[in-house]
Amino acid sequence: MPEASVTLIEPNTDYYACPFSNLVIAGLRDLSAQRFSYSSLKAQGIEIVQDRAVNVDPTNRTIVVGSGGTYAYDKLILSPGIDFRWNEIEGYDEAAAEMMPHAWKAGAQTKLLQQQLHEMDDGGVVVMSVPPAPFRCPPGPYERASLIAQYLKANKPKSKLVILDAQDKFSKQPLFEAAWASLYPDQIERYDANAFGRVVAVEPSSRTLSTEFEDFQADVANVIPPQKAGMIAHRAGVTDMTGWCPIDPLAFSSTLQPDIHVIGDATIAAPMPKSAFSANLQAKLCAMQIVRILSGASPHPTTLTNTCYSYLSDRTAVSITGVYTNDGGTLQSVEGAGGLSPLEADPIVRQNEALQAKAWFRTITEQTFG
Repeated sequence: MPEASVTLIEPNTDYYACPFSNLVIAGLRDLSAQRFSYSSLKAQGIEIVQDRAVNVDPTNRTIVVGSGGTYAYDKLILSPGIDFRWNEIEGYDEAAAEMMPHAWKAGAQTKLLQQQLHEMDDGGVVVMSVPPAPFRCPPGPYERASLIAQYLKANKPKSKLVILDAQDKFSKQPLFEAAWASLYPDQIERYDANAFGRVVAVEPSSRTLSTEFEDFQADVANVIPPQKAGMIAHRAGVTDMTGWCPIDPLAFSSTLQPDIHVIGDATIAAPMPKSAFSANLQAKLCAMQIVRILSGASPHPTTLTNTCYSYLSDRTAVSITGVYTNDGGTLQSVEGAGGLSPLEADPIVRQNEALQAKAWFRTITEQTFG
């Protein structure tokens, strides 16, 4: 709609992408390659407000920013991202994250974990904790484990990675486990929920992680805490008792507040995962449907997809694809569509998927940031 104005309220001057950040942690990519500017959006006539949205008044349809300014809206699209459930793991708070980084938001935390791995002596132990679902990027911890294992194998062969996992099953599990057995048999040791792998407490000063039955001493501790929708979603009144945002999947409109739409990791959109591909597609769909609504038309059903790539090494990757419909007010998987990379595959297949992952990242960031 040419007569509509669009304002982006964004607290950060640069965006650091989470996809491919595990390559940074493993020393295979520079953090600067993850940084993107909002300047091209300004060139398209979008007003950029460099401030943090701190409150939303759904009744009066206004947003308050940190500097005290107020902005009115006809339609509000929230992309809250995630926040952490601090202290749900006893002892793990924002201060603890400076000693036991989560690196689940890209940027300074990514660099911190990379630095700790680089500085660790050969023979040291890396311990990673994986939270219970739902969380951002379901296969992300296991891609990270693969790439850390590659780093250890190449640079610190006496070291190992211990995964303390609150889950029994995880995304792409057969593919990851086959790769670990083949590539990193001496580097990875995993305790799942059945083996009491859920971390319940940490001691940051000694880098100790405790499960219900055992303490694990780490030289480098990567604690990925339980998650919820970002704080602005709670203040806007679009979260339910789960801590996430229920939506109508036709236009990703909040089921709790009129004229507010929610996209990305904060949404309750299962079976569609909390992935970058999903968030990007949801944003495009949401924009299209809002144009229809403002033009006096009704949202119409669509078909959605998701493809998620995971690196097994610096040159090999696997993927999972899903196809979904949003007809009838619910998101449902299309039976027989999508699927996993083949379990038994020629190395060239895995290498080609790594190339496809790079092409996807290049395309999605060019579309978003120009």
